Amino acid sequence: MTVRPLIGVSTYLEAGTRWGVWELDAALVPAGYPRLVQRAGGLTAMLPPDAPERAADAVERLDGLVIAGGPDVDPSRYGAERSPRTGPPAPERDAWELALIEAALAAGVPVLGICRGMQLLNVALGGTLVQHMDGHAEVVGVFGSHPVKPVPGTLYAGIVPEETSVPTYHHQAVERLGTGLVPSAHAEDGTVEAIELPSSEGWVLGVQWHPEMGKDLRVMQALVRAAS
Repeated sequence: MTVRPLIGVSTYLEAGTRWGVWELDAALVPAGYPRLVQRAGGLTAMLPPDAPERAADAVERLDGLVIAGGPDVDPSRYGAERSPRTGPPAPERDAWELALIEAALAAGVPVLGICRGMQLLNVALGGTLVQHMDGHAEVVGVFGSHPVKPVPGTLYAGIVPEETSVPTYHHQAVERLGTGLVPSAHAEDGTVEAIELPSSEGWVLGVQWHPEMGKDLRVMQALVRAAS
């Protein structure tokens, strides 16, 4: 019998969410994330925000970790003043996801950061972010697309060796890379679109785009293989 790896996916808390006759607080994440894990051959465990000191216990039970997209990272996390164009803070989610990343890196559990998750991986390792840029989220609430080109010799290039068009929606990006991280894909305008740690540090990859909104399974399949 094939044992499918258990991939944890971070979620967030929303107050007053409505479904049916109910209006209650909910822990949620867009369904594209668990569906992508499932299509890639893994099982999904949803990880709602919790006390950061519990992150290591959660990660110990996982074979792989996905940090999902979402709101802007609080600039105080990387020592910057808040820009007027930066979204409202999500302190509980920032604290929980940073703790998950740190626990996964310490335990050698494979990590995939998606959009915000890539940015948070960079911040966790001491990097900084550009708080606003144009051209990567052209219509509010609508995913766009643009090509990304892999950097030869990187983990990402080994997964997706050719230039591809990816689903995108973000207005922030990596500025200074965190300790040990290397860029592994770029957009045509030079924006860093993927980052990773060298293979000697384990399987650690961040992508700025949203693979859960596309049909290309290769990045998630690579995580699932590493988690196996």
